[in-house]
Amino acid sequence: MNTTNTSLIKKLLLLFLVFAGLYYAKTFLMPLFIGGILATLFLPFCNWMEKKKTPKGLSVFICLLSLLSLITSVFVLLGWKIYALLDDFVLIKKVSIQTFEAIQIYIYNHLDLTYKEQSQILMNEQPSYTNIMQMLLGSLAYFFTNLILILVYFLFLLYYRVHIKIFFLKQTMASQRNEMEQLIDSAANVSQQYLLGISKMIVLLWIMYGIGFSVIGVENALFFAILCGLLEIVPYVGNITGTLITVVVAGLHGANLSMLGGIVLVYIAIQMIQGWILEPLILGPQVKINPLFTIFALVLGELLWGIPGVVLAIPVTAIIKIMCDHIETLKPYGFLIGETESEKTEKGLLRRLKMDILSSNKK
Repeated sequence: MNTTNTSLIKKLLLLFLVFAGLYYAKTFLMPLFIGGILATLFLPFCNWMEKKKTPKGLSVFICLLSLLSLITSVFVLLGWKIYALLDDFVLIKKVSIQTFEAIQIYIYNHLDLTYKEQSQILMNEQPSYTNIMQMLLGSLAYFFTNLILILVYFLFLLYYRVHIKIFFLKQTMASQRNEMEQLIDSAANVSQQYLLGISKMIVLLWIMYGIGFSVIGVENALFFAILCGLLEIVPYVGNITGTLITVVVAGLHGANLSMLGGIVLVYIAIQMIQGWILEPLILGPQVKINPLFTIFALVLGELLWGIPGVVLAIPVTAIIKIMCDHIETLKPYGFLIGETESEKTEKGLLRRLKMDILSSNKK
């Protein structure tokens, strides 16, 4: 076996061990990663307060309160609209029963399964009420435990950020400390850019979906606009899921085909605006991952950590790319993950247009 094959096997083995470690250590690593990425989002605000002579501990505590306020606002907003949807629960239940009966008739006519046989199959597949309650309570306990851990990591990572940075610099040779400092700053910056960019994107999507759904007459248009916008944190899959939910619920409300087609057209129009205008102008230039590796990252994130892994996939992959770009032996992998030259050219034109508009406004 030659040296090249041995080196390749070692790299594949190392990659397997990394993914195995990520999978088995997800209980520890998942809240730590989320807390760390959220901490980078509040880093400029925290630094600004400290420059204004605000005590470090108070600055970090204000950041924590700000984060809690944002989380609470989103939950309150969604809860308010979900409560409004409950007014239509009777109608949705009635239409759902009618739809279910129509499906039963279709199965009986085409698959020759009687209603009794269909009911037996469904009863065998459905979990008991006790199991459902146990699953629900377990999920709630898991969610709140992880939320508390995320907030604790967020608090202490912000407070000890300089201490941790100095630790990494001490692990580096004196000749390479400037490069290591640049790497740490770039990794924090790319996470900031992504989170700030996606936040701006979500707000703009709320506005566009809200206007579009309201114009075509979708009931509870604001709720579905909020839902489609929030699901944008999962690229490609999230917005499709939000639109499908909107179409299904609108259909259960008795929407005609023209309204359902209108929902799809609104989705297509907004995706075109988002893909060709908003993403190149809003998302930072360092968040440059090609669509193929975006899908890879989402699939691997879901396999390793479930839904939180999907949410973390893009910022973590962007940080990995930054690391690859700064380490000579890993630069080919950074190139592989990054955009192609044609994608860079298209987005570069739009970014130059943005800079021209900003400079003309200043004049």
